[in-house]
Amino acid sequence: MNPLDRSRKDGADRSSKYQVLDPSLLGRPVHLLPKFARRFADALGTAMGGPGGRRYWGAYRLANLSFERAPDDAALRWLAVPGPLGTAAVAFERSLLLGLLEGRYGRKNKAPGASAPRDPSAERVTATEERLAATLTAQLVEGLNARVAEGLHAVGVDVPGADAAVVEAPTPASAPGKAGWVIRITLSALGAEGEQLSQCWIGLDQELMAHVLQGLKEERNSVRTARAGNDGLSSGLFVKLEGRLVSKEVTLGALFEMKVGDVIPVSVGRADVLLDESRLFTAAVAEHKGKLCLTSFEDAE
Repeated sequence: MNPLDRSRKDGADRSSKYQVLDPSLLGRPVHLLPKFARRFADALGTAMGGPGGRRYWGAYRLANLSFERAPDDAALRWLAVPGPLGTAAVAFERSLLLGLLEGRYGRKNKAPGASAPRDPSAERVTATEERLAATLTAQLVEGLNARVAEGLHAVGVDVPGADAAVVEAPTPASAPGKAGWVIRITLSALGAEGEQLSQCWIGLDQELMAHVLQGLKEERNSVRTARAGNDGLSSGLFVKLEGRLVSKEVTLGALFEMKVGDVIPVSVGRADVLLDESRLFTAAVAEHKGKLCLTSFEDAE
């Protein structure tokens, strides 16, 4: 192996060994999201295994539940449910919905996966399938909202209507953005050909995700207290932010024709706040004692 190949291999090994830091997650207790996922998984697994849950979920049982980035699949159909804590959108694999319908309305004692593989794209979407998707969406969102409200209550945050057990009717929605958070739920069922895995996703808008993280505040503070004095980062992490006030695109010809004294018209709106060229926030531009300042920070979409 020549030195160039060896250096490339070493670089690949290091990149796979260490997780790349995402600047948009700085300052947020995202490392505690697996704890929320476990609490939600425990409640969802219990609900699915109960008499009411078996009526809709059939032979499927919860195999895994985790937070991840939104899937890039244009074939998924999303149903959104707004609420006092934010909006959640749910999407199901069609194979999951068809398997549930087959197990419920097919031959008696016929388990999902017992027949030959079906092509979901060749199956017509029926009103029964749409009603099942809406019912399961409402169940998942209701369970999610209950866990979020539970976390907020634990840290003393009161959101009016957060404890409401009834959710609004699901409506069709667009897919979450690629940078959005979703909860991926993996379900399993035993059939004639062995274990069959299917998935569904719950997308959380910024408001709902903020309430999830807010409910983890107490756990984050307890972790910081336990690590105080033992962690070099406990005193703070300093980063350099850059503010981009205005930007304007001009053609190369117009650029070469500019002369001293020419005026370039621009409009000052909300400024972009960047960390190493990554756009983290937007901010309003204000004046304070003769200096320009940034205020009213909001997360960049």
